Amino acid sequence: MVIDLHCHTYPKSDDSFMAPDDLVEAAKSAGLDGICITEHDAFWTADEIDFLSRRHGFMVLPGSEINTDAGHVLVFGLSRYVFGLHKLDFLEATVRQADAVAIVAHPYRRRFLEGPARDPNARAEMLTRAGGEPLFNFCDAIEGINGRGTFEQNRFSQDLGKLLGARTTGGSDAHKVKHVGSAATYFPGSVQNLDDLKRELRAGRFQMMDLTEVS
Repeated sequence: MVIDLHCHTYPKSDDSFMAPDDLVEAAKSAGLDGICITEHDAFWTADEIDFLSRRHGFMVLPGSEINTDAGHVLVFGLSRYVFGLHKLDFLEATVRQADAVAIVAHPYRRRFLEGPARDPNARAEMLTRAGGEPLFNFCDAIEGINGRGTFEQNRFSQDLGKLLGARTTGGSDAHKVKHVGSAATYFPGSVQNLDDLKRELRAGRFQMMDLTEVS
């Protein structure tokens, strides 16, 4: 199954230019098997997600992208935003208590500078510095392909994953219809609901996909 783990819609994500119905129809047209709606510091209710999914006959799963002091984290298994999630220790405790799953979103941000990285030594230093950040200690995976990232940015994320021994996911980070179908995550097993998704992510049974390279 091919699922986009990282999508945003308006108005719950105020920087998105895409309505939920437009996202779902674009995902269907792109040949995806499902999407996760991961609004910025906001959550869809289970009833809202179920209604959207049933209306289109397409799998839609809930998540959120939490903005923390250490970077952005995709979470699956939390149901509402509470004050304090922007603090890494509090987010980690909340994720563990809820038996949720956490993935570092676009890990190249604030860690990779493309100009200086042309110097191999400087790039290696960036990787080493990033690899020592506490953020990566509790997350279940990192986003290796972000549909809005450049080739070099995503390559940095993938190299960081290798350095950390972390599994890497793919997601479009779609804010516009044109972003949908650029990247996703392949699950060889069946994913039919949020519990299935969490199980497969936790078990590491997935593979990032750059869909721009798929004919």
